[in-house]
Amino acid sequence: MKNKILRGFALLLALLTLAGCGAATQVGTQPVTEAVATVATTNPVETTAPTGTLKVHFIDVGQADAALLQCNGENMLIDGGNAEDSNLMYTYLKKQNVTHLDYVIGTHAHEDHIGGLSGALRYASVDTAYCPVTDYDSKVFRNFASSVEAHNTTLQVPDVGTTFSLGEAQVEILAVNTTDDTNNSSIVLRVDYGQVSFLFTGDAEREVEQVLLDRDANLSATVLKVGHHGSDSSTTYPFLREVMPQYSVISVGKDNSYGHPTEETISRLRDADTQLFRTDLQGDIIFTTDGKTVQVTVSRNQNADTFDLSQEATQPPTVVMEFYILNTNSKKFHEEHCPNAENISDQNRQAYTGSREDLIAQGYEPCKNCNP
Repeated sequence: MKNKILRGFALLLALLTLAGCGAATQVGTQPVTEAVATVATTNPVETTAPTGTLKVHFIDVGQADAALLQCNGENMLIDGGNAEDSNLMYTYLKKQNVTHLDYVIGTHAHEDHIGGLSGALRYASVDTAYCPVTDYDSKVFRNFASSVEAHNTTLQVPDVGTTFSLGEAQVEILAVNTTDDTNNSSIVLRVDYGQVSFLFTGDAEREVEQVLLDRDANLSATVLKVGHHGSDSSTTYPFLREVMPQYSVISVGKDNSYGHPTEETISRLRDADTQLFRTDLQGDIIFTTDGKTVQVTVSRNQNADTFDLSQEATQPPTVVMEFYILNTNSKKFHEEHCPNAENISDQNRQAYTGSREDLIAQGYEPCKNCNP
């Protein structure tokens, strides 16, 4: 608690300095390393000590958002990237052996948040799906809704204050449909696990942040998923003063046309004395907690200076992932809707997501009818 008070005082002092001089704070540097840390209590509510672990995967989907939460054998997916990330989401769930999602949350209707959820739901079933709206005029939204309905459920709009459990973790909806603007319709939620908490903000901007402050919402969190990919329209000083995250994550794409994350947002995060992680520099970012300590691992560039906007983001070699239907008997592969694929017996039929080259290397040949 002492550390939190000191960091809060430092942030307030920085804000007063900015107000007095009218100049932007210089962006500092802070090396990012794999972290194993004891966490100061951020949730004032008394909770029973958890017995397992909560794992939170911030999945690298470029200029988009996707997070997978796993706790006590239960799973929740928050957003799923763009439509072009459908195969990536399918593959990621398959790699984690997640065949069932207890909850899916599309924070809002923009493609970069719900586009790839159709791919995820092609691999995993779902019980409950939340979104701020049940209808939106876009093809990717209709595909998302249809994918949910294919699992005998429908999209629901949660109420502010809705709570539910994910294993031993507790989830609370803090905001939804705050304004008519699509970004500000974002579902904002917190996840508490023992003394550790995560705050997910979708693309909510300063208007939503102010509403949450006015409501005196419980915003203090160990980990903040920074709003709107690091846009200057989110992550205001008053909001950060309440959250005071030990760790922050920006889900953002390399060389994106929006200029995310902005220097102003990076500067505010630096003033908040938070340890910053970025998917454009570090790929998949995974937090594992027992409710008292937090371990953070990244898929690349462990020591990247995430506060340096001039640092070149290095990306792994691009592998084109495709979806095919295999006939394990004839060793042929087909497009999903190929007539020949529809005649494959269940015994010999297998879904496949991966590169075409790897499939051919395994001895499979393309169907001459659909020529995949």
